[in-house]
Amino acid sequence: MGRNIRSSYTYDPEIFERRYPVILREFSIRQGSGGKGMHDGGNGVIRDVEFCEPIQCSMLSERRAFRPFGLAGGGDAQCGQNVWMKLPREEDGDLIEGKDPKSYRAINLGAKATIKMGKGDRFVIKTPGGGAWGSVQDKEKSPLKEIRNQQHHHRGSHRGSLADRKAHAEGV
Repeated sequence: MGRNIRSSYTYDPEIFERRYPVILREFSIRQGSGGKGMHDGGNGVIRDVEFCEPIQCSMLSERRAFRPFGLAGGGDAQCGQNVWMKLPREEDGDLIEGKDPKSYRAINLGAKATIKMGKGDRFVIKTPGGGAWGSVQDKEKSPLKEIRNQQHHHRGSHRGSLADRKAHAEGV
């Protein structure tokens, strides 16, 4: 119970699992969590951590109740979530006879919490996205859209640093 797990660090999964008694079940981009607008907000991430032994966890986070706002008409992003996927245990008094003991109960923890995780419990952290800048309507009217279309059409489907270098050398 004396270990501190810092999930804000971006460990390699192998290092994370070797250093702590956990299994990293998922670490992925939270698609669609950013606000929509002329310049879309960035997506958050999802971390799903399963604990291999009882451990105490603390979470300090923000933007779980209020959405990250967009600017200049841009859309708000999605809020984050901290969810404790708890297995029923006799010592907690929530093991019900006849119910599958491997079925999880989802408990929303809010932004700040300290909890005692049991073996097999999971902590699913969904970070918020970023708010967008500018409205979606402005995106359609943007002169940058036309410039990007012309550049893409002129270069064909060649992309990347070598294609950019060649296009620059040709004065495109």
